[in-house]
Amino acid sequence: MKKIVLLGATGSIGTQTIDVVNHHRNEFSIIGLSAGHNMKKLSELLEVCPDVKYVCVARKADMEEMQKMYPSLTFFCEDKGLEELASLSDYDIFVNAIVGFRGLLPTLSAIKNQKVIALANKESLVAGGPLVKAALKKYNVPLYPIDSEHSAIFQCLQGSHADEVDKLIITASGGSFRDKTREELKDVTVAQALKHPNWNMGGRITIDSATMMNKGFEVIEAHYLFDVPYDDIDVLVHRESVIHSMVQFHDHAIIAQLGTADMRLPIQYALSYPDRLEMHNAEKFDFMKYPALHFEAANTKRYPLLGLAFEVGRKGGNLGAVMNGADEEAVALFLQEKISFLDIETYVIRAVEAAVYIEHPTLQDLIDADHFGRAFVKDTWKGVVE
Repeated sequence: MKKIVLLGATGSIGTQTIDVVNHHRNEFSIIGLSAGHNMKKLSELLEVCPDVKYVCVARKADMEEMQKMYPSLTFFCEDKGLEELASLSDYDIFVNAIVGFRGLLPTLSAIKNQKVIALANKESLVAGGPLVKAALKKYNVPLYPIDSEHSAIFQCLQGSHADEVDKLIITASGGSFRDKTREELKDVTVAQALKHPNWNMGGRITIDSATMMNKGFEVIEAHYLFDVPYDDIDVLVHRESVIHSMVQFHDHAIIAQLGTADMRLPIQYALSYPDRLEMHNAEKFDFMKYPALHFEAANTKRYPLLGLAFEVGRKGGNLGAVMNGADEEAVALFLQEKISFLDIETYVIRAVEAAVYIEHPTLQDLIDADHFGRAFVKDTWKGVVE
C-alpha cells in the first residue's frame, strides 16, 4: 500500500488522481490533500477519500470552518501549510498538482523529506529546475512526470540508455487558435480561448496552450527531466493529440507513445511505476478512429512565447521564474478581460527583457524573480489603464 499526499485535489489533475486511487484501493491510499478555495468540492472529495487525515486550504477562515465540520482531521492553511503537508512523515508519494510558482517550495520540501515525487506542477522545474535537480541528487529521490508529454517520453525511454538518445520530440495540439492567423488573434475572446479542441483542462493551462507558452514550459521541463540539450528538443504540432511525444535514437529509430486523451494514464503510471496497472472506466485506443495523423513544425513566429521559452531555457538562471511569474499574471488579466490575447505575449516578453539576469540564483533570488515578473505585468497594465 502506497500512501499519498496530494496537492491540488480539487483541480483537474487532482480529481483524476483521486479517481485512479479509488480504482486501486489495494494499491494506494490518500492520507493528505490540499484544496484552494472550493470548500464545497473539498467536502465532496473527503467523502470519497476515507483515509485522509491531513488537509490544507488556502484561507485561515476556511480552515477554521472546516475544522468544525471535520474535527477528527488535522488542518493546515496557506502556502506554509503546503510545505507542512509535504514534510509529513507517514506517506510514500508526493503528488504536486497545484498550478503556479507556489508549487516549488512544497516540491523542495518533499524531496528533502525523501518522498517519491510525482510532478504535475510545471513551475517547479521551469522556475526552479537547477535547485530541484540538485535536491533530487542530494537526497537520492526519484521524480516521475505526470504531464502527458513527459510521461510519454519517460515511457519511450524504458530499456534505453541516455547516450543513445538523438532527440526528444514533444507534440502539441496547437491550442484553441491553431487555425487562426496573427491578424485574427487580435479580437479573440476569453470564451473562445477556453475551448480547447482536444483536452479538458484548467483555465490557465488552456490559455497557455493557445499561446504555446505551455509547450515552452514543457521544453524546459524536458531539459531538466531527461538531461537533453535544448538543441536536441523539437516541438511538432500534432492536431489529433494521439501521439503524446516521441524519442528519436542515434540509429534513427523513433519510439512514440500513443493513447487516448486521458490524463489518468500518465497519473497512474507515475503512481505505479515500474508496474502497469489495469485502467478502469477508460476508452481503449482505436486506430480506426484516426485513419490519418498530421504533423507540422511549431513556428516560433506564429508562437513567439515558444521561442522565448527556448531562449530563456538556454540562458537559465532566474529568467524562468521571471517568465513564469509574468505569464501567470498576464493570463489572469486576460481571463478577467482586462487585456487582449496578444497582450499576454507582449507583457511576458517585456518582463523577461527588463529583468536583471542572475546566472546562479538562490531560492530567494527565484522568489524575487517571480515577484518581479508579476509586478512588472501588473505595473505595466496599470500604466496603460491610467
